Amino acid sequence: MTTPSSRESSNNRARASPAPSIATSTASTNETITSRPDAYVSDKADDSSKLRTFLSILRKFIGVSDIASVRFSLPAQLLEPTPNLEYWNYLDRPETFVAIPDSDDPLGRMLGVLRFWFTKDLKYVKGKPCKPYNSTLGEFFRCNWEVEDSAPPVLGEAHKESATNHIDTRDIPVRVSYLTEQTSHHPPVSAFFVDCPAKGISAYGFDQLSAKFTGTSVRVTPGVHNLGIFINIASRENEEYQLTHPTAHLGGMLRGSLSVSVADTCFITCPKSRIKVILHYLEESWLGRTQNKVHGVIFKYDPDSDNRIRLKDVPEKDILGRIEGCWHDQVYYALANSKDSQLLIDLTSLFPLPKIVPPIDKQLPNESQRFWADVTAAIKSKRFTEATKLKTEIEERQREKAALRKDGNEDWKPRFFVDPVTANGRPSLTNEGRKALEQLQMEHYALTENEVTGA
Repeated sequence: MTTPSSRESSNNRARASPAPSIATSTASTNETITSRPDAYVSDKADDSSKLRTFLSILRKFIGVSDIASVRFSLPAQLLEPTPNLEYWNYLDRPETFVAIPDSDDPLGRMLGVLRFWFTKDLKYVKGKPCKPYNSTLGEFFRCNWEVEDSAPPVLGEAHKESATNHIDTRDIPVRVSYLTEQTSHHPPVSAFFVDCPAKGISAYGFDQLSAKFTGTSVRVTPGVHNLGIFINIASRENEEYQLTHPTAHLGGMLRGSLSVSVADTCFITCPKSRIKVILHYLEESWLGRTQNKVHGVIFKYDPDSDNRIRLKDVPEKDILGRIEGCWHDQVYYALANSKDSQLLIDLTSLFPLPKIVPPIDKQLPNESQRFWADVTAAIKSKRFTEATKLKTEIEERQREKAALRKDGNEDWKPRFFVDPVTANGRPSLTNEGRKALEQLQMEHYALTENEVTGA
């Protein structure tokens, strides 16, 4: 089978249109839209100065196995004025997410998952990596996206129908709701839940990072409680996918321009359809420019005997298709026994879509944008001394409350999720969590204030 390469003739690459270049986002006038345009434009001189300071701080942690778990505070001028829970999500292009259930072909749905996978970190492809605020215990963030359900299925017959009222959803706004909460502080872990009832699809998981400074870059790996993203398609008999995260490297500090590179293998599995994907990100060469290449194979597997972790381990007879391309640019797929490759996703004209966030006056005191509002205002006004003072007060308050809980032998209980972490990496919503998501879907933002806060 032939896959895309520099030697391949252009007529073998069918120019499909797997996702619109710009999806429509709609919102009512009383809602706050956060598009973060400053994430894509950087002040090079300012960034360079920040990086030099950041590098001098990181050098103190050479040899530390996990700097993400170390208690240290950065000065405000080194931070992006964005809460971590707002910044860290996987819905940069939610129209690819809502299109996953559409194909009647299980292979087509797996290709839909892959299309979503390559858009989930678009913020790093199009913008600069940044350091948002550290989340405080019990802090939470919620938002919606509204997109047109216009992305066609990658393979197979289309089935664009609402899972709730059985109407055609093609080219009409579909709402996706997102709820995340900081469930643990040591180690720092947040739980998240994404829901799109109209399409019968949801996603959930825990976010936790482990980071080690090597002297020239930061190696970022999933923490022990981060088992990946789980996607459930209720409209397809609760078909579930597990998407594991690869190791990434944050480099460019010596050059004064941060960049993210990936050199690892990750996996996507669906036990119900018995289809698995191995994706291998090629290591950056120290000579020449970064290529950001990715290769992959889609194949039939046995969920009860899942021991194939390398591309070369997969027998040819089990292969359903191959993946190849540049995860910063264009990614292609080719079906087994075919010489033609098809465009899976073209990232060149795509940017993260804005979130629809509840107005500040409808947010709770521990809701991310309102919680950090004073710090954000101070940083944006370049009042860094004041911002650092405010941030330090928050951190001290969190430590004091943690000490009181320890003295009282009290465990922290999340509000929207049942457990701070789980052994299987799948968070469960509490009754309040389910209600909050249901209300978010209806654009009803009123919530009672927390009786107890973590900071």
